[in-house]
Amino acid sequence: MDAIMAPLQKLGKALMGAVAVLPVAALLLGIGYLIDPEGWGEKSIIAAILIKAGGAVLDYLGWIFAMAIAFGLAKDSNGAAALSGFIGYSTVTALLSEKAVAGYRGLNLEELAEPEKLAWAAEGWSKINSGNPLIGILVGVLAAWVYNNFHKTKLPDALAFFSGRHLVPILTSFFSMILSGILYFVWPFLYSLLFHFGQWIVGQGAIGAGIYGFFNRLLIPSGLHHALNQIFWFDVIGINDIGDFLAGGKTIEAAKAATDAATCPGVWDGSQCLVQGYVGMYQAGFFPVMMFGLPAAALAMYLRADSKRKRIVGSLMLAGALASFLTGVTEPLEFSFMFVVPVLYLVHAVLTGISVAVSAAMHWTAGFGFSAGAFDMFLSSSNPVANQWWMLLVQGLVWAVIYFTVFYFLIPILNLKTPGRGEDDDEGAELAEGVEPSDSALQILQGLGGAANIEAIDYCATRLRVTVKDHALVKESVIKQAGVAGIIRPSQKSVQVVVGTQVQFVYDEVARVLASSSVELRGEQAV
Repeated sequence: MDAIMAPLQKLGKALMGAVAVLPVAALLLGIGYLIDPEGWGEKSIIAAILIKAGGAVLDYLGWIFAMAIAFGLAKDSNGAAALSGFIGYSTVTALLSEKAVAGYRGLNLEELAEPEKLAWAAEGWSKINSGNPLIGILVGVLAAWVYNNFHKTKLPDALAFFSGRHLVPILTSFFSMILSGILYFVWPFLYSLLFHFGQWIVGQGAIGAGIYGFFNRLLIPSGLHHALNQIFWFDVIGINDIGDFLAGGKTIEAAKAATDAATCPGVWDGSQCLVQGYVGMYQAGFFPVMMFGLPAAALAMYLRADSKRKRIVGSLMLAGALASFLTGVTEPLEFSFMFVVPVLYLVHAVLTGISVAVSAAMHWTAGFGFSAGAFDMFLSSSNPVANQWWMLLVQGLVWAVIYFTVFYFLIPILNLKTPGRGEDDDEGAELAEGVEPSDSALQILQGLGGAANIEAIDYCATRLRVTVKDHALVKESVIKQAGVAGIIRPSQKSVQVVVGTQVQFVYDEVARVLASSSVELRGEQAV
């Protein structure tokens, strides 16, 4: 299990490095549309600059994923790995571009008859472009593997300049040619498989969106929801819900020019391309949950906590509720009950699926670049693709009542051990209040079995990700005293400590303590 889960956890962390650039695009595009909501840059130079700058991020997501993942998976997060990701992506996209593949086969794309055009489009070569995150992920993993295995390779003196890290981009180029050869035969099948799965979900309309929303939440404990998101949020198979929403005016113009389902950035109804009320359907339903549902659940858990623990639980719930409402960061709240009371988390996943289905059925749409919080809703409200976004606030109030009612009454009926309820003081499970990062880091290290028990450590958006040598030395009750939101044990030697948005500062303190040891330090700030 460790051999499978550990690489997947690392990949999930590396994916966050790429996804982290999306808020930049959302911010630039959102402000641009606020300045010029009708002309989309035609009536304002400033708006045009902002919209084009934001679009530049979306247009090159494939490159961003390749470099971010190569950098994130490299043993020492060295820039040579990111450069290798760039080289690898440029190699694959050059060798497998639509024109290149057509040339290999001796085809003139402009002379293809209609049936041949459909058959050609079904192979998906046009999707191997600058914006394909899936190709970026494959290349990023390859570049990181090359770096980790060859960055210390020594060559004979005559070739010494090309030794070590200088060798990595060269080898990455070579291995990328091999990857291109494999993809030449595999990509049409893989694309067809993903395309038909995506089209099946799209074909289910609002129900399909709800199914996606349910599994999006259900997969969060494993971190594999990132893989699912690639299909619906980015331009892997043509759905591209985030990209098309943020593009706004560009998407509307593309819809007007569309002549069939293949050229439609939204939903093709047989005669026209529909985007308003459709593009954003895989994002909109998260706003009622993250802005209203989970904060209401936090209130219910606070009210059901034991009276002597309400002050501590209240501070935890308030911080989590504010993060969820404002930014859409839900992990501090979700991990407070995810593993302790999984039945509540299953209910949460079901309610999320229903929310996504309802907003999709009613064609209420809004989008995000980071997550479904108030900041993203404000930025997307002036986007020309947004449709009756204010109704998501009304839906949110309804979802707040549903979440509060379900959590408030289920907790005592099923005697669920939510935070601050029926905990054993002797186990030290009570959460600490107002703990400084330095104190929290020391407490976490103690609970992990000390510095000597740590094999590797890094961090992502909200979690410390640790590999330990002896799992028996890990004391979860001691770690909880640091005031963390939760602890995850995805495998025997893997431990994830859910710190929240202050994770970088806790990691920095842990790194400072471990600096003199032989522990492998990794993370966005590791050097």
